Amino acid sequence: MQVSSAGFLESVDQNFRHAMSFLDLPEGLAERIVQCNSTYTVRFGVRLRGRMYSFIGWRSVHSEHCEPVKGGIRYASNADAEEVEALAALMTLKCSLVDVPFGGSKGALKIDPREWTPQELERITRRFTQELNKRGLIGPGVNVPAPDIGTGEREMAWMMDEFRRANPTDVVNARACVTGKPLSKGGIAGRTEATGRGVQFAILSFLRDARTPGLDGRRDLKGASVIVQGFGNVGYHAAKFLSEEDGARVNVVAERDGYVAKPEGLAIEKLKEHQIRTGSILGFDGANSFAGDMNGIEQRCDILIPAAMENAIHAENAERIKAHLVVEAANGPVTFEADKILRSRAITILPDLYVNAGGVVVSYFEWVKNLTHIPFGLMERRRRERRNQTIATALERMTGKEFPADIRDEFLEGGAEIDLVRSGLEDVMRSTWSRIGDLLEEQPELGDYRTAAYVASIRQIADAYEAIGI
Repeated sequence: MQVSSAGFLESVDQNFRHAMSFLDLPEGLAERIVQCNSTYTVRFGVRLRGRMYSFIGWRSVHSEHCEPVKGGIRYASNADAEEVEALAALMTLKCSLVDVPFGGSKGALKIDPREWTPQELERITRRFTQELNKRGLIGPGVNVPAPDIGTGEREMAWMMDEFRRANPTDVVNARACVTGKPLSKGGIAGRTEATGRGVQFAILSFLRDARTPGLDGRRDLKGASVIVQGFGNVGYHAAKFLSEEDGARVNVVAERDGYVAKPEGLAIEKLKEHQIRTGSILGFDGANSFAGDMNGIEQRCDILIPAAMENAIHAENAERIKAHLVVEAANGPVTFEADKILRSRAITILPDLYVNAGGVVVSYFEWVKNLTHIPFGLMERRRRERRNQTIATALERMTGKEFPADIRDEFLEGGAEIDLVRSGLEDVMRSTWSRIGDLLEEQPELGDYRTAAYVASIRQIADAYEAIGI
């Protein structure tokens, strides 16, 4: 069953209103926080293949309690205004929860990027950017897009370049008009992996917290069985990090055309190479392929990571989910009704509001880098290296032994940009988890992590509105 985007918007609204019931807000403020400020529809034409093609896109601004607003732009043939509004609302909450200074926005272009050549996509993207720019819907201090489903570094580079062309007097900070760019165009190391890395840090934060049930009492991932739905950027990186760094077994990967399974665990890097080479995860050597079977997420596992589209788990399939822990790497993968069913079956859910915030956290780092015009670590790296060398030398003198050669280089390293980005992201994810856990401990009546995350986020937004007199 495919749940409509209207159902997605309804689920977000229901989660909002459920959380509001635990907050004592001034009259009218709750409604102001829930409502989307504005949604712009743009229609434009591009001459391609000897004729004119018309396209429709949206940019929704949910809340400007904090500016600029921030949110990805997706290219999808099933995109619509209601989906964009729901995603913008989640962005507002997400930014508030992890305490980055952005309001929430989201955008989409109704297009299947697979139907167009790279040259055609560039022309379409540049025209879309022109339309956004004319309406003040892109700019480093106004509205900052980022990649989403169907877009990536390439599209962000095109958008940034088009914005610079249209705003020749703002070239100093123009690179900050979008995030998720290639490194050569002002991007930041670690942005591509950021959301998947955030998923890893979210799971580890949950497991380290003695207040949580863990994985049926276990506190580590060694040998834990994992199912990943969606093998795009987020699902791939999450699967890679959990299997290669934490010892988990990713034994099922599901996609839109079926799923592959291997009880001992799939080789994630080789599976990705196979997908790039063939266009599908099916037919992967050494694994069982189930073409056209959408029931991959219903197999038994310790952790289920829906990392594809919204509404993947709904009222019709929630009873068949056999995981201890559902980790929402996608936006809105569990409907409001499905959430109640899963929790009634003692399945723990880590909410999207928290789990997939890694992308916007590292986007914030990139935005700051672009505005300061200084790469992360530039002013500190060599000083740290000299300090670490001094410590190593002192230890050698005190002990009369040489510093272990196998860890010497890593110890002396002053910290490249990627190390600092990962460190910053881990700190944000761990501190945010503490915030959620502490609130749930203080108010057990909230009942679950999603409600605690919503309440923490909405409370901060309400404080911001009241501080500016709204």
